[in-house]
Amino acid sequence: MLQKFALILFSFFAIAASWAQQNSDRSWRFAVSGDSRNCGDVVMPAIAKSVNQKHAAFYWHLGDFRAMYEMDEDMQHVYSERLPLAEYRQIAWGDFIDNQVRPFGAVPVRLGIGNHELISKTDADYFSTFGYWLDTPELREQRLKEFSDGNLRTYYHWHEHNVDFIYLDNSSDDGFDDTQTQWFERVLAADRNDVEIKAVVVAMHRALPNSLACGHSMNGDKNNPSVKGTQSGRRAYLDLVKWRHDTNRFVHVLASHSHFYMQDLYDTDYWKNPSHGGVVLPGWIVGTAGARRYTLPDLTLEMKSKTKAETNAWGYLLATVSPSGEINFEFIKLNLNDLPREVKDRYGDFAKNFCYEGNKDPGKHDPPDSCNEK
Repeated sequence: MLQKFALILFSFFAIAASWAQQNSDRSWRFAVSGDSRNCGDVVMPAIAKSVNQKHAAFYWHLGDFRAMYEMDEDMQHVYSERLPLAEYRQIAWGDFIDNQVRPFGAVPVRLGIGNHELISKTDADYFSTFGYWLDTPELREQRLKEFSDGNLRTYYHWHEHNVDFIYLDNSSDDGFDDTQTQWFERVLAADRNDVEIKAVVVAMHRALPNSLACGHSMNGDKNNPSVKGTQSGRRAYLDLVKWRHDTNRFVHVLASHSHFYMQDLYDTDYWKNPSHGGVVLPGWIVGTAGARRYTLPDLTLEMKSKTKAETNAWGYLLATVSPSGEINFEFIKLNLNDLPREVKDRYGDFAKNFCYEGNKDPGKHDPPDSCNEK
């Protein structure tokens, strides 16, 4: 009897070990985009539909769920502009949950805070509304290891397979405060000593400083430069450069805030300068989830020829993670045919005439002086 039980137990563990080995040998996917204000109730269900079809393990939203300074046009279409601003602000986040998060169904959704989440709202409001998504078992497990009070933060990280996913909060003009920066550096130190971690993916709302989209990033804007944002963002970039140098593992940096798609984000003279680290980290902007589309920043002919950038597009980044930790990112572009039937029925010609063909911001985001440093 004992021998039979031992044989069953051995077989169970052998099957479990075999399954774990097979699972670790497989590639897997996740999806990312941000900035779903203005037309997110139209675009996000299409993203959700595609993400489910691609069998992504989760979807990561990089902030700016609703406009908040004025009513989003997709909500205006439904409510015929009858809502006063104060009443709109009371229901805007609930609308986001109902029309933009719910369509993902069983696919987990991770939420990151953006600057529009600060308009008329507090951190307490944010935690109260989105606590379900900020306090999942994975996020809670990491948070309780690192903070004795256990309180929610607007920044977080979790391990998935062999990757550490880190969200940094730069929603305010001042960038990363000292407390968050020190936490980030402790997380990187722990990852450095964890042989299971093969890559870090660091996401945030605004791009780190001195990128190809420098004029609307942690550097600030021409008329609103950010010294603190620039300094704290440069420090975070150099922390990642050092981590990659020390570990010889993969680093990827994701952002939105600018409402277009762009890759090779940090291939700039500033970051190629040896005095600033001399390392170009892989970086992307993907602010293509429904917000009013921006014109692309001015690029040199050389950068235009080698950098993929696109505006007036709906879509998201689909990331395929290999067992080694190497990650391949592909921009999945969507169109009117990708809208679910219920969205087409609800929005009709508005989806085509405003959200797809319109919804453009022709203004330029001129870079502040710190963008000209080399």
